Amino acid sequence: MIEFIQANDFQESQRLFHGRGHAYANLSHVNIDWLEPVILISLYQEVEATWLVELVAKLQKLTDKCQSIQVQYRCRKFAPCELLWGKEVTHLSALEHGLKYHISLGKAQNSGLFLDMRNGREWVKNRSENKRVLNLFSYTCAFSVAALAGNASKVVNIDMSKSSLAKGRENHRLNNQDLTKVIFEGVDIFKSYGRLKKHGPYQLLISDPPSFQKGSVDIERDYKKIIRRLPELMSANADVLLCLNSPDLNEEFLLAEVAKECPDCVYQYQIDTPEVFKEAHQGKGLKCLYFIYQPEVNA
Repeated sequence: MIEFIQANDFQESQRLFHGRGHAYANLSHVNIDWLEPVILISLYQEVEATWLVELVAKLQKLTDKCQSIQVQYRCRKFAPCELLWGKEVTHLSALEHGLKYHISLGKAQNSGLFLDMRNGREWVKNRSENKRVLNLFSYTCAFSVAALAGNASKVVNIDMSKSSLAKGRENHRLNNQDLTKVIFEGVDIFKSYGRLKKHGPYQLLISDPPSFQKGSVDIERDYKKIIRRLPELMSANADVLLCLNSPDLNEEFLLAEVAKECPDCVYQYQIDTPEVFKEAHQGKGLKCLYFIYQPEVNA
């Protein structure tokens, strides 16, 4: 596995090995991330103890910046973490494109930053200048941090989880950003379009929904509800970034939904994930599609 790790340096947070893309035989149950000073192994099925010991011995040699090697058993209830080597590190600041993000290990299934969205965050940073930005399903507000770093005039973060929004507020503080430019709305997107419209219209929208959350989101059923509302939310010629992380739905699903529900959104291109997120089958990994809302096109 070590021979597949292509990291050029260990200056910033990154995925070191992506087995979940099924591109490497017999390793589809393993991911490895670098979150300085931690190397985090994620396991989606149980492994032999001797295999794990050998892996840790190899990972120790990758960089002298590593102070801790941990494993998260995503195959076990509550996805517990275990220290395999070095210090017990549970809180750290991940660095990406010069920005910092709070990371918590051991208490939740997700650490607080999705590394496959690295290119998407950089794209948002480069597209945000002087724009009012709507960040749907904002989680810990990483897109919002990137947007303000790109000189957005205002960012509105929408998420049902008030605890995630609280972490998002701390991410902004960590980067010494002006919180008067940020709005946090802990509401159900599908029941709160009035709240969303109040802060608009927007020149950039980001929608990065979960694939499924029991009782709240089934994105195959619900994405169209967001897309058909775009004309109420967006300025003419606004940027629209629609993301999809379901392995069961490809980009054609999203293109078809947009064509049906909001044909004034004109497709431009797809933002690629970092090269390390290699997929054996196209369309299984993260999809980020960029559209421009151009109502005059079909006028």
